[in-house]
Amino acid sequence: MAKAFIVGHPVKHSRSPLIHGHWLEAHGLEGSYERIDVAPVDFGDFLKSFPARGFAGGNVTLPHKEAAFTLVQRRTQRAERVGAVNTLWVEDGVLWGDNTDVLGFMAHLDASLGTGWEQDVDTALVLGAGGAARAVVAGLQDRPLKRIFVANRTLSKAEDLVRDLRRHSPVALETSAWEALGRVIPHAQLIVNTTSLGMAGQPPLALDPSRAPPRAAVADIVYVPLQTPLLAAAAAQGLRTVDGLGMLLHQAVSGFQRWFGVTPEVTADLRALIVADIEGKA
Repeated sequence: MAKAFIVGHPVKHSRSPLIHGHWLEAHGLEGSYERIDVAPVDFGDFLKSFPARGFAGGNVTLPHKEAAFTLVQRRTQRAERVGAVNTLWVEDGVLWGDNTDVLGFMAHLDASLGTGWEQDVDTALVLGAGGAARAVVAGLQDRPLKRIFVANRTLSKAEDLVRDLRRHSPVALETSAWEALGRVIPHAQLIVNTTSLGMAGQPPLALDPSRAPPRAAVADIVYVPLQTPLLAAAAAQGLRTVDGLGMLLHQAVSGFQRWFGVTPEVTADLRALIVADIEGKA
């Protein structure tokens, strides 16, 4: 029986066990997927010991993604670009790491906006410069955009992101000061929030989507609440919106396939299951 996990600190609020449990049941597979809380000081020992405990691999969440990047033996090209690992597996005795947040965000963007959405987008604006922003930028770099602006409240972090990722794509990658967002928004046909602003319990994101171009798309990787104030304001302007839940669902697909040998689908039933859990605990 294949076993997988999600490791973090804390990890009790993770919805990944719901996702993978749904797929295990849907495909009639014997297997398990469990939460494991590991403090940062113990994370290195955990990585060495989990195969002997019968686990095929697992997911990594905060605060361990950067440590996992450093400690795995081999990394995919995606993980190398992003500088963080969220998916682990053992292959021929070697511990591998991948970053499926890239796949998750782009798959959800494609599903939400439709194939060929890039034809309407020359310029994208990404808010934030953490690990999620790096995954989003890496995904967007592989599409035929002309420019990607990265804005962060601490400009130096945006500059670090641009420096690290610029060499991977011909798409122009530039920074924007947070105070200068008003000059960038009118040119951005795609705006993506990767910060925690607007999340339940966090300050709101002070951004006015009414200044965005007509038919612009606004995405938010926050999924609690499912409709953030940013998405509500964008919808009120008639803009297309992309919520954060789909990224969580789609990023889980490739890990499940590696551990359990079946490629699952992100279905309406799965989404409804997670939405019900979010609403029940909001």
